[in-house]
Amino acid sequence: MDATLTLIDLAGSIALLLWGVHMVQSGVQRAFGPNLRRILGAALGNRVKAFLAGLGITAVLQSSTATGLMVTGFAAGGLVDLVPGLAVMLGANVGTTLIVQVLSFDISRVAPLFILIGVTMFRRGGNTRTHDLGRVGIGLGLILIALTQLLAILTPYEDAPSLRLLLGMIATVPIIAMIVGAALTWAAHSSVAVVLLTMSFATQGVVPPQAAFALVLGANLGTALNPLFEAGSTSDPAAKRLPIGNLLNRLVGGVLGLALLNVIGPWLVKFEPSVYRAVADFHTFFNIIMAALFFPVLGPLARLLRRMLPARAVPTDPSRPVYLDPAALEVPAVALAAAAREALRMVDGLETMLHAALDGLDRGDRKRIAEIKRLDDVLDRLNSAIKAYLTSLDPEGIDADDDRRLSEILAFVTNLEHAGDIVERGVAANLAKRLRRNLSFSREGTGEIRGMLQRLALNVRTAAAVFMTDDVRAARGLLGEKEVFRDLETRATEAHFARIRAGRMESVETSSLHLDMLRDLKRINAHVAAAAYPVLEKRGELLSSRLRQDT
Repeated sequence: MDATLTLIDLAGSIALLLWGVHMVQSGVQRAFGPNLRRILGAALGNRVKAFLAGLGITAVLQSSTATGLMVTGFAAGGLVDLVPGLAVMLGANVGTTLIVQVLSFDISRVAPLFILIGVTMFRRGGNTRTHDLGRVGIGLGLILIALTQLLAILTPYEDAPSLRLLLGMIATVPIIAMIVGAALTWAAHSSVAVVLLTMSFATQGVVPPQAAFALVLGANLGTALNPLFEAGSTSDPAAKRLPIGNLLNRLVGGVLGLALLNVIGPWLVKFEPSVYRAVADFHTFFNIIMAALFFPVLGPLARLLRRMLPARAVPTDPSRPVYLDPAALEVPAVALAAAAREALRMVDGLETMLHAALDGLDRGDRKRIAEIKRLDDVLDRLNSAIKAYLTSLDPEGIDADDDRRLSEILAFVTNLEHAGDIVERGVAANLAKRLRRNLSFSREGTGEIRGMLQRLALNVRTAAAVFMTDDVRAARGLLGEKEVFRDLETRATEAHFARIRAGRMESVETSSLHLDMLRDLKRINAHVAAAAYPVLEKRGELLSSRLRQDT
């Protein structure tokens, strides 16, 4: 019975340690995630800055996986070269060791203070950065309490025959210890937690120093597995270059570490009498040495990865999402950027539909008119995929800025989908009906519709620019196009009725088709121009009502 209760206590302490690490990571990510992503993006110009940025950001986030997802999003989109991306991962691996170094000192007495400050900030901060930093304080306190409990639980059982027997294979076969460390890190999604746990085991003599070092090698290997498995959910081989490059670094380091363990281990124990600190130092030295070894050869490594993993060809099915990487959902800023890039594919589809309508108007091209229906189906599927992707984000991981951007993306893709429906069910249907009846618009009427279609295609491109850049001047111009289209429709309608009164037969025969197309083009433009509203609303440049106020 006592053994069962002890195992429960041990499992509970380990769970508390994992949860504390998770709270620190999620709190920092919610508080600083978007800003850290901007810092990382600005530092990706060369490998030195990229290395330092990866080190600093991961030291704050305590998650090399989160940093890897950020830089993978940049690299997959062609916004950064693979070499700086690999340098970020080297820095990220070093960055994860810093909190281990801090916690290797005896600071357990401040655990209650961390929790007190954290709870106060958490309760009084509302949905603000203070609230998120309170979560960090609570997490640090829980980590320290968990480590203290682990030491207390293990002390009476360090000489227990059953425990010695259980860990005997790990202690005598370093490669087994390394595999166990990798498996634990993969399952826990945290090398920090596994290294801290190993430090506790080594301090109480549950595992000898040599086995503890091998477990640390395994933890470093395991932390490279999670990004690789998550990148495996995408079919683009180029998205796997970074995690595979990082895994190669970890594998080479693990092999070298095992080969030199009998030399490095005894020397390090003599250099640092505290086994607790010795394990932390081994973890840090390992990552620094691997960064120094791989930093000069990042160029050849990047070329090798490009040959091994060539970029995927353009997909044959245009309705299949390209950028919606499920792994990026762990970092809201990266997921939102991926959804925005996918929305631009909808922009391309809508613009192609308008050009197809122009071909149907000028040349009576039946194939181009039929293509509009297929393109509308593409827009529908992409719209559904983007919405499903964004609704998969964890609401607790989204701050106010992320929530606003999410709403903007949803509104933008919804308007594009509605615009595509009108092109397909209105404009294309009327063009097809004209061909079936062997009718033709008047020369003036054709010119009016052509001009509106061409102007509408330009507005679609402007809407995409406004959506991506938040440019106020472009947004004001785009919104002004609503009034322009109202005037164009009014003038075209009046001119159409004038031609009917003049007895122009082609205008009489095509009257309903012509007027329907004018109305549909104005409706399409209204959906496209809606991209300007979020930008102008943020700047306070929209009136609450267009109605004249009585004085």
